[in-house]
Amino acid sequence: MAFTFKPYTPSPKYKTAAAYFSMEFAIDQSLKTYSGGLGFLAGSHMRSAYELKQNLIGIGMLWSFGYYDQGRNEDQTMRADFRRKSYSFLEDTGIIFPVTIHGAEVQVKAMYLAPEVFGTVPMFFLTTDIAENDYISRTISHHLYDSDNAARVAQSIVLGVGGGKLLDILNRQTEVYHLNEGHGLPLAFFLYEKHGRSLEEVQKRLVFTTHTPELAGNEERPMKLLTEMTFFGGMTDEEVRSTARLGTGDSLNYTLTALRFARKANGVSKVHGIVSNDMWGHNEGICPIIAITNSQNGLYWHDAQLLAAFKAKNDEALLARKKELKQELFKIVADQTGNLFDPNVITIVWARRFAAYKRADLILRDFERFVEIATNSKHPVQVIWAGKPYPLDYGAINIFNSLIQRTKNLPNCAVLTGYELGLSAAMKKGSDIWLNTPIYPREASGTSGMTAAMNGSVNLSIADGWIPEFIRPGENGFIIPHVAEGTPDGQRDDQEATAILDVLEQQVLPMYYDQPKNFLKVVKAGMKDVEPEFESGRMAKEYYEQLYKI
Repeated sequence: MAFTFKPYTPSPKYKTAAAYFSMEFAIDQSLKTYSGGLGFLAGSHMRSAYELKQNLIGIGMLWSFGYYDQGRNEDQTMRADFRRKSYSFLEDTGIIFPVTIHGAEVQVKAMYLAPEVFGTVPMFFLTTDIAENDYISRTISHHLYDSDNAARVAQSIVLGVGGGKLLDILNRQTEVYHLNEGHGLPLAFFLYEKHGRSLEEVQKRLVFTTHTPELAGNEERPMKLLTEMTFFGGMTDEEVRSTARLGTGDSLNYTLTALRFARKANGVSKVHGIVSNDMWGHNEGICPIIAITNSQNGLYWHDAQLLAAFKAKNDEALLARKKELKQELFKIVADQTGNLFDPNVITIVWARRFAAYKRADLILRDFERFVEIATNSKHPVQVIWAGKPYPLDYGAINIFNSLIQRTKNLPNCAVLTGYELGLSAAMKKGSDIWLNTPIYPREASGTSGMTAAMNGSVNLSIADGWIPEFIRPGENGFIIPHVAEGTPDGQRDDQEATAILDVLEQQVLPMYYDQPKNFLKVVKAGMKDVEPEFESGRMAKEYYEQLYKI
């Protein structure tokens, strides 16, 4: 039976037909198509767009082995395992079509995720891992963010060109194409050829979201490699250089090129909007960059009982439910580490994508003072870490493993593996304090703190990303003072590590233990203030109103 695409009837408010391209989506614990915050953000967007009945389609990749499964070696250090995934809830559309990679045809199959499965907009996931391809072509969609440069380029072509072709095969008259990060950049060149090789026609249709000032989030590849891989479709080298304003440069930056092909772009917080304009604004021919702050889907992330107690203004029920959620988290801690945590002790969690600039180990920089604070009998502390480093980022892996080694003799500390949607939810619901320690201003948004606040976990954070838009210090969260930009790295880390422990000792712990009613006020203020401003319904509306509007 042939696949027939019959999406729901969109709301008249959101009739513009848009398509959202992302290399990763965190939709459900069972669907391994994400690595970290970019995917969490994209998943929440797809859920809120469905709740609003927006005329949006999600286009992603079906990764045969996902990102990786994070396990443990015999010495408890982390291990990256790769296992093939299968999903009975994805519908095989039977749609197979060619894209050109390295001058040869590669067959792409589209799998469909219907809205009713997980409560998202209609979504299509592309794979090359099918019998119609040779082995090398099949591996293109094996691993999210493959470490091989040529494979990464091929993945971008499948997402961008494959997604554009699929929309045409479906006969969907798409008005706006939204690139979530630069990974799907070949879409711009596909549209360029489709619309008469007119940059102006592409700019009428293409919008772009940039997520990070980090180099890893702003891909740059040699022009020679991209040309050999047919990244630019039928465009000649000379035409690419002229249209993308490359001059005689040897490489192409995906973000800068997207900014030149798009009509409009956005950073993902007010701070990041400023940073993005500072980064790219001096370049000729870029589009305007506005700020649309990331956010997260409340319906998915809320603990229903905790939210009900909060709405009923039942403090007793709220505290009782929070204690239950802590106990649920502590079962995971005990299972993985053998440590038994106390639900009456303040519990600090640091959990997110593992990267050096996020500084997971900053709180341990003055280790003796940390131990002294953590083991204080009057104001004891429990700390949990989790996160997934890129499997070949040995620096980040070493930080992760050093946390395990340094805290292995501390029964009130735990480092957990398997940081995916399920564990993330358990940690946000079961923590008292959500710790965030990026190097300012390198955290574009930092959405994990939003879902923590939704579940009564108080943010303790460097004032980066979304935090300056949210925290009122001492009222709905706590700020870690950061030093001036340009301060030498070691001096900066020393001062900010000291600041974390100072804020804990002088503000957080005395309030939690000696003024519990005041701490509860902070908890409830955070739960109140995080919505609707940082719930993804607001974000999805702003994309239509500020980015998609033609």
